[in-house]
Amino acid sequence: MRTLIRTLTITLAWVVPALGATSSEAEGSGLLLILFLGFGALIVVFQFVPGLVLFATMVKELFTPAPKKAAAVIADKSEEV
Repeated sequence: MRTLIRTLTITLAWVVPALGATSSEAEGSGLLLILFLGFGALIVVFQFVPGLVLFATMVKELFTPAPKKAAAVIADKSEEV
């Protein structure tokens, strides 16, 4: 029985470090990681484009003068009150 326990102990002490070894797949980035990061980048880009369009529209409307027709309507309503 002692011989069996010693044999198992020596065998396990010798094998356990091999179980912790890394494979070549653990190093670097795999294809799935690259695809995942690319998909995330596409989401950011596709959300950035409408934001730029809205910002450009806001700046354009901020610096354009109000139409004369709308100013006349506002003036008419202020006279009625």
